[in-house]
Amino acid sequence: MNYYVPAYIALVAASVGLISLPTHLAGNRERGVLKRYRASSMPSWAVVGAQVAVTFLISTVSGITLVVAAVSAYDVTGPDSPFLVIAGFALVALAFSSLGVLLGALLPSPRSAQALGVMLWFLMLMVGGAGPPPEVLTGAMEIVGDLTPLRHAIRAMQDGWLGLDAGYSWLVVAVLTLVSGVASVRFFRWE
Repeated sequence: MNYYVPAYIALVAASVGLISLPTHLAGNRERGVLKRYRASSMPSWAVVGAQVAVTFLISTVSGITLVVAAVSAYDVTGPDSPFLVIAGFALVALAFSSLGVLLGALLPSPRSAQALGVMLWFLMLMVGGAGPPPEVLTGAMEIVGDLTPLRHAIRAMQDGWLGLDAGYSWLVVAVLTLVSGVASVRFFRWE
């Protein structure tokens, strides 16, 4: 369980960022809510920032609930470095939030946003390290797993929790956050 708790915390952030956020954002566009925001002179960065903030809050509450349940129900030890776990979680939650805003900005409807978000989430669950451990995956599946953001998010979380070396995973998650954040503001559409 010590291996899976940080992995599931990253998975929680991925689920909120990849499924809930893009569906909500695309739904607001489809219903004309975003058009009303634009009519009230609200800048796109404010809408994007609010979506990321709410997603971050939901991920935080969900992650804390998961840790409390894991510590209560299982013999889970605390993190080796609480500071690294908090920093890793903040980066992971921001990465998946910005990726979710990008999906919501690019996809035309809530149904397409939900479909793509769920598909990406299940793919990452199965090969990213939150389901079967990466060590049991075969060659091609291991390569696909290494390409998923969740694999690097889990490594960043496990760095502080288990004291494992995350290697370049912190950098991968940081670059994902930056690139998807900039792209989501660039491609944000009101209508």
